[in-house]
Amino acid sequence: MNHHETRIELVELAASLFQRGFSVGSAGNISVRVEGGFLMTPTNASLGRLRAERLSLLDEEFNHVDGDAPSKEVVMHRAMYQARPDTGAIVHLHSVHATALSCLADDGHPKLVPHTPYLVMRLGDNIPVVPYYKPGDPSMERDIYTASLRAKALLLGNHGSIVAGDSLVKAVDSAEELETSAQLALLLHGHATRPLSDAEIAALKA
Repeated sequence: MNHHETRIELVELAASLFQRGFSVGSAGNISVRVEGGFLMTPTNASLGRLRAERLSLLDEEFNHVDGDAPSKEVVMHRAMYQARPDTGAIVHLHSVHATALSCLADDGHPKLVPHTPYLVMRLGDNIPVVPYYKPGDPSMERDIYTASLRAKALLLGNHGSIVAGDSLVKAVDSAEELETSAQLALLLHGHATRPLSDAEIAALKA
């Protein structure tokens, strides 16, 4: 897929997320690896109103080389790409249920317990929560890098989620799965549940 086709795909997928309520206003950002660097949604840009020709183009060192200025949260994307070099795209959302889950008090228990096979197959069985940082704060890079070494999906404390995928489509699919799993977790909160067993989880990873 060439740069133009990738730009069009990013704009279409971002609009789909926006239209279905996964992002509001100018919240959230998306990046995708292309030859020679990365395309990224610009700063203060709505995922529902992107222009393909104005997407930010970054080089392999994440320096801005063309298009509008990139999201101030480029630091999060850089950390995840560096921790997971096979990553093809990253989606960061402020979707309602994932963000709500990220605001729960830290009681030492996982925020997302594997109740469905889809969470395990698409995101893994252990989704870390990165402590809160002011959006765009470069200090978050170390924590996101460390958490990304063991997980391709993270909850960002009091902020939302960030998910890596092999491709743009897979990253978007995984971000949607994380939001759905967060909604399920909140619906089940306080109820007796039957999480998947260790053997069932291992079978899904085989």
